Amino acid sequence: MKKSLVPAIVAAVLMTSAAAVATVMTPTRRIVDILPKLDIEAAIPQSFGDWRVDTRTGGVVNPQQSELLNQLYSQIVTRTYVNSEGYRIMLSIAYGEDQRDGNQLHYPEVCYPAQGFQVISNKKAVLNTPLGDIPVKRLESHLSQQRYEPITYWTTVGNQALTGGAAKKVVEMQYGLKGEVPDGLLFRVSSIDRDSSVAFKAQEQFISTLVQALDSDVRPRITGL
Repeated sequence: MKKSLVPAIVAAVLMTSAAAVATVMTPTRRIVDILPKLDIEAAIPQSFGDWRVDTRTGGVVNPQQSELLNQLYSQIVTRTYVNSEGYRIMLSIAYGEDQRDGNQLHYPEVCYPAQGFQVISNKKAVLNTPLGDIPVKRLESHLSQQRYEPITYWTTVGNQALTGGAAKKVVEMQYGLKGEVPDGLLFRVSSIDRDSSVAFKAQEQFISTLVQALDSDVRPRITGL
């Protein structure tokens, strides 16, 4: 065999092997096809504890184009809740059945500024509930120093709650190594309030009460608990 042909043959073998490995390791089994169907609209109660859906207000203002949202997510639920003191909290849940690259969740710290909001703080926190702790991010944002909107959010991949970033990628890879494609969800609450400490306290109380009101079969996929 001519020496000049050896590198070409080796390269061809390596390329073929790499393609074979990539094919084997490409996840093909969607966990959404294995688990019971998750119906977000039905799973989130219209009232719980001291909170009820406020029918007097319009829908939640979502800082993303509806066109893009429909491309990214298979289900979107947006509601405004109010308690007996008249405090309002906006809830937005966006769910995607396929969390492979190209179908990733869009985070508030990205989509809010894209619509003109300024995010002035972005911190990780742990939200304590009677059923366990949820890792969250808390953002302070405002629109033209007029609409002040503190935000609490987290994401779930499968049944694990995360704050996105590297941790989310690791969990997705763990599913991928098993040949599975995870679903994903972004859970966000916010309120119009200049006092962020008051807003975050109300949001924590709202979430803690909601967590206990969820059915046990859907709770892990929405909250990771």
